[in-house]
Amino acid sequence: MKRRKQDWLGALFALSRSTTRAGTRLGKTVGKIAAKQAKSSGKAARHALSGVITPGPKPQAGPRGGKWLEGRWGLGPMAMRRYWLYLPPGASARRPVPLIMLLHGCSQDAAGFAASTRAASFGRSKQVALLLPEQAQEANPQRCWNWFGADALVNLETAILKSILDHVCTTQPVRAGQCFAMGISAGGAMSLTLALRYPQAFVAVASHSGAAPNSAGTLLQAGQTLRGRRLPDVEELAERLGNQHLPPLLVLHGDADLVVAPPNGDASVGLWLTLATGHGTISSSTTELARGSRYPCVRVDWKLDGKPLARLLRIRGLGHAWSGGIASQAFSDPRGPDALRLAWQYFSTCLTAST
Repeated sequence: MKRRKQDWLGALFALSRSTTRAGTRLGKTVGKIAAKQAKSSGKAARHALSGVITPGPKPQAGPRGGKWLEGRWGLGPMAMRRYWLYLPPGASARRPVPLIMLLHGCSQDAAGFAASTRAASFGRSKQVALLLPEQAQEANPQRCWNWFGADALVNLETAILKSILDHVCTTQPVRAGQCFAMGISAGGAMSLTLALRYPQAFVAVASHSGAAPNSAGTLLQAGQTLRGRRLPDVEELAERLGNQHLPPLLVLHGDADLVVAPPNGDASVGLWLTLATGHGTISSSTTELARGSRYPCVRVDWKLDGKPLARLLRIRGLGHAWSGGIASQAFSDPRGPDALRLAWQYFSTCLTAST
């Protein structure tokens, strides 16, 4: 077991060392980058008070079909969140579809994130529903999902999101046993936090440019985490999870990210690997990926007894932005490979392995 542990740790640390320099260059925050983008766009500046840098238009399904539904749900009048749900053409009670919960990052809203990720186009082509909850400014002035802080705060936030997921699964043509979660930045950290609290609710989860979960309890500690200087509290999580197994993990992170240091991706994968140690044989493999003029990436896969456990995609040249997103949105870079399609490739593999 010790030798096998060294094998997968070696693959992780070798990749981590290649991103250390990028992590040390970190000296900016999401707010500073957002302010810079706002100065270059008069429209964005006018929306600064809303906490959203580039608000998206009301989602439209377009002529190819499908539909967007708007709703509000939560734990009661004081704990509600707005959401958008895309249902692809043909989705019905007789033909339920899988669902991906997409969580936006700081200074974003659900409509803008739907535009950035091309959610409707993806959902239509893959026959997948997309659920996009939206953080309330009253809950966080920058509209960040509260992935750190007092347990009561984090537990409330995850419970609200879980209640929205449950509501949609019981009222819409969605396969309850085929749900996934994915987010960017604070949304990525929250996606993993959801998996750590409700592991049975998801087939697999993904974090794009997200902070390591369960690594901070205060604002100061969160800043240290963003700079790659704190690790998750593994012992506390192991005690909380007991005998529950985590869903497979996908991490996407740019090696030029100056907001959330790339070692956060390594720490998230390391958390999953550590919690899986002792439950079987862990193996790893590394592949270089390049397609056309898009950013290349390094893919590292870990499997537990031959089944998906974790995948890390380190995208070369990508900053703090959704890979393959539209250029008109903040925190979105069209030069990267399509993150949502990369995620679905992995999710589909996990879905097959789970059946």
